[in-house]
Amino acid sequence: MAEITAALVKDLREKSGAGMMDCKKALTENAGDLEAAVDWLRTKGLAAAAKKAGRVAAEGLVGVCIEGRRGALVEVNSETDFIARNEAFQEFVSNTATASLGAGGDVDALRASAYSNGGKTIAEALTDLIAKVGENMAVRRTACLEITNGVVASYVHNQVSAEVPNQGKIGVIVALESTGDAEKLRAFGRQLAMHISWSAPQATDVADVDPATLERERNVLIEQARESGKPENIIEKMLEGRLRKYYEEICLLEQAFVIDGETKVRKVLENISQDVGAPVKVAGFHRFQLGEGVQREEGDFAADVAAQLGR
Repeated sequence: MAEITAALVKDLREKSGAGMMDCKKALTENAGDLEAAVDWLRTKGLAAAAKKAGRVAAEGLVGVCIEGRRGALVEVNSETDFIARNEAFQEFVSNTATASLGAGGDVDALRASAYSNGGKTIAEALTDLIAKVGENMAVRRTACLEITNGVVASYVHNQVSAEVPNQGKIGVIVALESTGDAEKLRAFGRQLAMHISWSAPQATDVADVDPATLERERNVLIEQARESGKPENIIEKMLEGRLRKYYEEICLLEQAFVIDGETKVRKVLENISQDVGAPVKVAGFHRFQLGEGVQREEGDFAADVAAQLGR
């Protein structure tokens, strides 16, 4: 059994929002397993649903680049929010986002690719920027989408400035597959990307939900229902309803479109298909929120940067 340390209790509190003593009990009941403790707290009604993304604790910018039927996202982290207003940093994020179009979502390939002004890799350019600005930074992740027929649209939330519209705190790219009117598709794509930035779906449709994630959710929902004392036949009916609500929360096509707050995205796609003159399908999407899943631990952050610099 893992030792129930104060740090472990603190991590569980931040992850679940439950009280100190409840967190300690949950960890004790689950042999120090953090994720199992989260599920235990949820089962007991002592915590909200597990956060879709970890505590936001890193600074920097998310950059977006769209070229033709290709789109890419990149997240570049820094130690302070102040750096996001630095023009040299913004230029680096912009150039790195452009380079990420050719990286295919591979962050190591991105770091090794050529920087815009030639002669250096992105990792080497970052080393120079760190020396110039005097603050640790890291190219954390990237994602890319490409489509044969249709458009790739984007949206950036909390833009750093009007002069730099493709950089901010949240970035989204979404690929719409269709042979219909490209301009109408692009306008709708921006609306859908805006929706994704707000709703943070985890999958496109029900069939795309990770089986392990779904099984874990089913187990939690079943235990929650059993805690209410209902008989098994009633629990099965309760599970159906709760799973339906779960899908509406995490599946893009099951969500209510943010524009009107009522129509499901699935139906909106049917409507836009008629408007553009051809079927429209969501071929894929990516959403980056600055710092999601990262906890601010200076030692770890420094080690990550050092690893990228080859130190």
